[in-house]
Amino acid sequence: MSISLTNLSPLASLVFGILILVFPKFLNYLIAGYLILVGVIGLGLIK
Repeated sequence: MSISLTNLSPLASLVFGILILVFPKFLNYLIAGYLILVGVIGLGLIK
C-alpha cells in the first residue's frame, strides 16, 4: 500500500480515533493535531 494525499486523511482519522480510545486524556491534543494535519493537507502544503 502506497501512502498518498488521497488516502492520508482517512488513515490519519483511523490512527487518531484509535489513539483517542487508548488515551482519552489526550483528546484535546489529538483533535487539534488531526485538524492541523487535515488543514495542511487541504491547503496543499504537503506534497
